[in-house]
Amino acid sequence: MSEIGIVLIVGLFVLLLLGVPIAFTLGLLTAVGIWMADYNPMILAQRLIAGSTITSLLAIPGFILVGDLMSAGGLSKRLVRVASVCFGHLTGGLSMSTVAAGTFFGAITGSAPATTAAVGSVMIDELEKRGYSRGYGAALSTSIGPLGQMIPPSIPMIIWGVLSEESISKLFLAGVLPGLIAAAGFCVVGYVHARRLGIAREKRPGVREILAAIREGIWALLAPVVILGGIYGSVFTPTEAAMVGALYSLVIGLFIYKDLQWKSLIPLFIKSMRTTTVIMFIIVVAYGFAWIIASEQIPSQVTQVLLSLTSNPFLILLLLNIMLLVLGAVMDTVSAMVILSGVLTAVGTQVGLDPIQLGAMVVINFAVGMITPPLGYSLFVASTISGLSIEKVARNLWPFFLVLIGVVALTAYVPAVTLWLPGLLG
Repeated sequence: MSEIGIVLIVGLFVLLLLGVPIAFTLGLLTAVGIWMADYNPMILAQRLIAGSTITSLLAIPGFILVGDLMSAGGLSKRLVRVASVCFGHLTGGLSMSTVAAGTFFGAITGSAPATTAAVGSVMIDELEKRGYSRGYGAALSTSIGPLGQMIPPSIPMIIWGVLSEESISKLFLAGVLPGLIAAAGFCVVGYVHARRLGIAREKRPGVREILAAIREGIWALLAPVVILGGIYGSVFTPTEAAMVGALYSLVIGLFIYKDLQWKSLIPLFIKSMRTTTVIMFIIVVAYGFAWIIASEQIPSQVTQVLLSLTSNPFLILLLLNIMLLVLGAVMDTVSAMVILSGVLTAVGTQVGLDPIQLGAMVVINFAVGMITPPLGYSLFVASTISGLSIEKVARNLWPFFLVLIGVVALTAYVPAVTLWLPGLLG
């Protein structure tokens, strides 16, 4: 490996261990790499500007705003209510209701922390009232967060589509089956847990109660239909869908549910802008870092090292997934994807992995990182909402974690899980 490559890789780990924010780490190392390679310093500014002008990234602030508007506008709590009347009377029904609500919410926002926050803020207390431990409720709310990154629309899928120049619509579809399999696995965990604790089932709701919940929540239920139906009906692009979803959530929250007040819009917009700014700052500097990494041919060098360990595609995929799971636990998803995109694409090509399958595998691995200490954002959110320590929440996570590991394995070794639906798109 070249001298510049060694400096960049060692510098990355050293600065992260020292606690330097990832955006500043990447920006500093990019500048050092350009200086060592004796490139024109203007290239740094050009790379940063190039990273900020990718049109597809405009979908990210839109979906972040959708999540915030749905939470503040009452759409999320009505989704939870519909899920409760549909599943609450089953054994483990309240757990299943939490999973169903998380699946619906994830199909609108594309964000793991937003899904955990919106559903967990309602369901953790409810689960505790019905006999579940608070730790279990927090762990379940943490676990449904990754569904927001698997089930379309998914913010990480958008980022990977931009990096790999693959169809974002196909990547969205590639996450549907893994997301539904994970949701089904969580429901099984909930059923077994309720049986083991002997938690009583809720009273079966009457038809009138079910219809009332659906009638009240119909506008929330229509949100994924509007967003995803528009994308796959070729009515608008994913970027336009994000803006349509934000407008839809705003109108419903203000004029139909009326949980959203005009005076609360400015603070809400500022909150969304702050979240967007952090993500975009990381993407911009990581784009420059990825460029200097590629110019030094580091991806191909890492690929050669990995392939020198074994020529068995099964073992290469196993090593790749272990690496992604470890990195997902210690790195921010956005920066990790940008930094590793060249390496992962090169390795995927060498083992004959379909680019869409590779993208889904990468995103799902990093989705698991959202619930894994020490940097699991959904874990932080659930800990804050529940008032429990991260350690206590993490101790209750293991059955849900095993479900997600199973989904990762299916994604890596059963191509149809991720490629069947995109294949229907053509």
